[in-house]
Amino acid sequence: MLIPRNPVLMRSLTLLMLLGASFAQAADPGAPAKPVLKVQPGKVIVPTDAMRRIWGELVSLDLEKRTGTFRKEGSDEVMPFTVLPYAELLHHASFGDLQDFRVGVRAIFRMHEAADGQWTWLTYIQDQMNMMNGHKEYFHVDAVDAAKGSIEVTQASADKSYVREKGILLSTDKDTLYWKNGSPARFSDIVVGEKLRTETHGVGSGKVQMCWNVFLDDASLLKFQDAQKALHARRMTEEGAPGYADATEGGALEITLFQEGGDIARALKAGQKVRVAPAGVDRKPTRAPVEGTVSVAKMAGNLGKVTVTLEKEAAGFVVGGVVRLWR
Repeated sequence: MLIPRNPVLMRSLTLLMLLGASFAQAADPGAPAKPVLKVQPGKVIVPTDAMRRIWGELVSLDLEKRTGTFRKEGSDEVMPFTVLPYAELLHHASFGDLQDFRVGVRAIFRMHEAADGQWTWLTYIQDQMNMMNGHKEYFHVDAVDAAKGSIEVTQASADKSYVREKGILLSTDKDTLYWKNGSPARFSDIVVGEKLRTETHGVGSGKVQMCWNVFLDDASLLKFQDAQKALHARRMTEEGAPGYADATEGGALEITLFQEGGDIARALKAGQKVRVAPAGVDRKPTRAPVEGTVSVAKMAGNLGKVTVTLEKEAAGFVVGGVVRLWR
């Protein structure tokens, strides 16, 4: 049978064939099921097909145990979490660490089911600045009430071709700071029809967006972002890039470096001298670093895959345990 060369018809026939194959596979009880990802201690796994992303207000943090609690926004429910070693801690539109997050900050908490069946494992905290910057979204000012210190906004893309939510009320108080051109500004500089971004916190109940910082232009937010990037880079240099020990055999240590250490991972080369140390739950070294030579250095997506030949036998490295690497 001759198939017409009409491009539209060709695409339609191809789609029908693909759909038919999909239906046939679904009807086949012997077809292998797609494996469901689960968190596995010692492995960098983010089960995106089984997660809950919850807006909440940070209530407490334990930096040594890397645990905490947050209040689910719009309710009084307080949820506990345990920060996985490779969790993305996105603060001020860049990578950060737990100590960067102020109690009360509004953020998205990405949660997963733990081994005990509770949804307590956390693979990211993403503050509002990071979310809006990453999605290229703004608050478009619809109304300003100077007496109440409130701003009614629409959250949308820069040109409003995409609108996420209308009728959002932003609140301010005596502690709110305003920024324009990277310098201090005032509430009165907010203009209807303009767009802004914010860093907000909760007030202990309800669904309130109380502003800590109001950024009236991109330059102001980027100034905060640049400061956070510099802080993070300094930490990685001083504290070492974190990762998991994948194998420890024959004097060779295989490591997966977490995404936050990407700049260091991408700069590693075979033959380069480095230092490595095992680390504890708080990700701090438990022993003095030992020297070694990089024999393998490559990237697997956002993760670094590194093999280090140690110059002397070193104790303390455990497969699945956290390590730090300095170059």
